[in-house]
Amino acid sequence: MNDRQDPYAQDPYGRQPQVHGYDAYGQPVYRPDAPERVYDEYGQPVRPVQQQPQQGYGYEGQGYDPYAQPQQLNEQQHQFYEPQQQPAQPVQPAQQTQQQEWIPRQAGAPAHEAGEAPREERQEPSPRVPGQAPAPDYRTEQFSFIEEPDEDSEDVIDWLKFSESRTERRDERKRKGRNRVIALVVVLVLALGGAAAYMWWAGSGDTKGTAAAHGAQKRDVIVVHLRQTQGGGSSTALLVDNETTKKGTTVLLPNTLAVAKDSGGSTTLGKSVQDDGTGATRDALNTLLGADIKGSWRLDTPYLENLVELVGGIALDTDTDVPGAKPGDSPVVRKGAAQNLGGQMAVAYATYRASGEDPGKQLARFGQVMQAVLKKLSGDPAAATRTMESLAQIPDPSLSVEQLGASLARLATLAKAGAYDTTALPVQTDGTLGDQATGKVVKDILGGTVKDTGGRNATPRVSVKNATGAKSASGTAQVTLVNGGYTVVDAGTAGTAEAASAVTYADDRREADAKEVAKTLGLPAGAVKKGTGAANADVTVVLGKDYKS
Repeated sequence: MNDRQDPYAQDPYGRQPQVHGYDAYGQPVYRPDAPERVYDEYGQPVRPVQQQPQQGYGYEGQGYDPYAQPQQLNEQQHQFYEPQQQPAQPVQPAQQTQQQEWIPRQAGAPAHEAGEAPREERQEPSPRVPGQAPAPDYRTEQFSFIEEPDEDSEDVIDWLKFSESRTERRDERKRKGRNRVIALVVVLVLALGGAAAYMWWAGSGDTKGTAAAHGAQKRDVIVVHLRQTQGGGSSTALLVDNETTKKGTTVLLPNTLAVAKDSGGSTTLGKSVQDDGTGATRDALNTLLGADIKGSWRLDTPYLENLVELVGGIALDTDTDVPGAKPGDSPVVRKGAAQNLGGQMAVAYATYRASGEDPGKQLARFGQVMQAVLKKLSGDPAAATRTMESLAQIPDPSLSVEQLGASLARLATLAKAGAYDTTALPVQTDGTLGDQATGKVVKDILGGTVKDTGGRNATPRVSVKNATGAKSASGTAQVTLVNGGYTVVDAGTAGTAEAASAVTYADDRREADAKEVAKTLGLPAGAVKKGTGAANADVTVVLGKDYKS
């Protein structure tokens, strides 16, 4: 029997089956995806083996729609494609009774119509062909055409992420901990360093940089002499500009300060200003204090009066009333706070000393006036120089008007800023400098070193008073003592002549020195005795008529 003899070989609707090949008996074998014409060896149609219908497949026992197109399998891609459905046609009765064929049908609406997932992963069973081994019963779940995540692998990945995150967090905590420790150490070091610096600064006293006091600080020092045109008195002060510490100071020098003379003797500061002048006094102060005083400013009282007027007057707290020139006159200066003083009032207050009053009181008033003038003076060097030029003074050779103006301008700037003080140099009764003056003023403010003028091993200071009645005797005696290596203090001339000379000492340690002084002057040993002498000398000599010059 061939396909033309088969009454069912011809599709009544005109569809021609596709012949896939012929079996051992010469019967045609159709494509597996067209199982409606598969016969056995006796020429009977082969019914496919009943299987559990897959989704989208089933068997129609009563008939089938000849217009329904079966789903075709793409054997290479294993994907299904649904052809469009044709309207179902009635099934002929003869076909219902004479043959039962395997007809794939659709279980429901297309996926895209019913809202289901695409059926790309569905697979229909292949029909069994006679003479061939049955096809393996594959299931869709046996194939994985789309890479799906493995739950176990996801767990491993999650665990690795968790472990890595925990490790990173632990490392981050360690890093932050180290940073906190380092920051704490840095803060502690800075705090300790700041505390040490503060303690060092706090222990430096009134000035900064005490450790560098011996020459390391830069200072500008000038000496000013206020000389009275009436009475012949004088007041002396050092104006110190410390450029390193940015601080200014007025150092008041008592007239009783013992200074050396050019001739080799010694005298007081007051006498040196009057007798020796500004240059010799400046050199004597440099020798005594070890300070670098670069220039002298002689300020006579008329110039001070003009200076106060040029700056517009001054204001200060006065500590006393300054009486008028005549008895019964109103006070020139009233005692009180913030007193406004003009030129004449400032001069009167700076030079006033009450009867029996300590000389230091008058010196302090002079310091007040000088600081008040500096506060009113311009801080501009050019303007300060013009003010000095307006005074029409004759400048000292050591300090020109321009240099003086520049120095005063810097001091004025410090005074206006409140970085200015006034202090007095402490002097002992004998005119020498003690430890207080040496440490606080000379070293810290002036940056100098005091020459030992009162120590035990220092050259004895000898006070000489002429009581011979002859003016030349005093000079001859002083020259003889200087040549002998002594420091001489001129005590002037006695009011009455003495018959015998006397050599006295107050300290037992100076007894041997007194005997040597008497021998040097050619006086008898009996002239030496212990007693009260000059306050500013170790040995006091009173020349009598028995002295032979």
